[in-house]
Amino acid sequence: MSARLLTRRELLKTAGALLGAGAFRLLAPYAYAGTAGQPPLRVGLQAHRTGIGAVYGKWYERTARAAVRLINAQGGIAGRPVQLVVEDDGTDPRRGIEVVEKLALQHRVDFIFGTLFSNVVVACAPRAAELKIPYLVVSEGYHVPSGKLNRWTFQPGITDVRSQVTAVAPWIVKNLGRRIAMIFPDYAFGYDHRDFFGAAARRLGAELVALVPIPPTETSFTKYFPRIPRNVDVIYHVMVGPAVLTFVREMGEYFGRRRPQLFGFIDSLEGVDLGSPGLEFLEGTYFWEALPRYAGQYNTPWERRFREAVGVDANGASKTDPRDVSTYSHMFGVWETLFVVKEIVERSGYRTRTLRDYRAFVETLEATERFEEGLGHPQGPKRFVGQIHQAFGQQFISRVEGRRLRVVHRTRIEESLYPPEADYRQRPL
Repeated sequence: MSARLLTRRELLKTAGALLGAGAFRLLAPYAYAGTAGQPPLRVGLQAHRTGIGAVYGKWYERTARAAVRLINAQGGIAGRPVQLVVEDDGTDPRRGIEVVEKLALQHRVDFIFGTLFSNVVVACAPRAAELKIPYLVVSEGYHVPSGKLNRWTFQPGITDVRSQVTAVAPWIVKNLGRRIAMIFPDYAFGYDHRDFFGAAARRLGAELVALVPIPPTETSFTKYFPRIPRNVDVIYHVMVGPAVLTFVREMGEYFGRRRPQLFGFIDSLEGVDLGSPGLEFLEGTYFWEALPRYAGQYNTPWERRFREAVGVDANGASKTDPRDVSTYSHMFGVWETLFVVKEIVERSGYRTRTLRDYRAFVETLEATERFEEGLGHPQGPKRFVGQIHQAFGQQFISRVEGRRLRVVHRTRIEESLYPPEADYRQRPL
């Protein structure tokens, strides 16, 4: 494992570079002066640098560093510079617990954030609660709003699977068909898709005719496809891990031109170039996106500035390497989470790692009902339900046209809401 802090020298260098580029002119509405000599606010990024989540980990870290650069250029958080501490958990639950302990006890960070894979989140959240340190995840799993975790765990920067599938299910059933087969990862994240999309589709009169779980570490997929009847209207697919390109290629080879309609979560293609050989069959198929990969599909000044700050080109790849395709539909959650930390620290008056200050942070976040769209929230406005520690936002449905994704539908926040099943606020800190 390694850790790297942004030094004062780097902060000054970054600020100077932004001044030279005229960035402060863009940031002027948000800027406030930092106070010299203030101790840094330390935030710990639990990153999946290695393991099956590595492609996400790389881009989550890149996004976090970009957000910290920007926040420091604005004057930091409550006048204090931000120091980012990064530790690799290997996308492994046991190592994840060690990382939480290391960040809290050795690095003595003020907050831990950024964890993605749900099995890691579920393992680590109890330890964060024992250590009494806010744990702000970017995982999408229903484990946060379900009430299964604790008062110290929040998901304020990205929507959860239940809200996503609740919002897109009506469009799928209306436009693609009612006999549906599902392919999903064989762990908690996949079960959220199975359970909540299945329930939403059935309420709309659809029939789930096949459920095909696949281990996230699988490298060959053709053997699973015969379990899907040929007469289904729609295959709903979501897959994660380093073999996602193989997954979509083999799906195309198996079903060929007589394939049913395909609706996938972009997770099946995160980090993958749509122009890759073997993906021609995706033409005319549909994907869910949280934030559209291609420039111009959600054309707001905030999205453009986020894309520029992280260094992503118009095709969703690194500006320095067009072969390095980003995880654009998820990594904004890291950015937005850091801006939530900034907002809540400044509103709550948090200063130090005391229970009194943490209580103020937790209660202020729980009392927050909305995050407005802006530079801190480029994916769009969010409704935050403090009762279940979960953010709700808009979703996008895109169609593959000319080896690119074109947005054809955008849902409203209200379409993603569901009745809360828990109330973390009633639990002691």
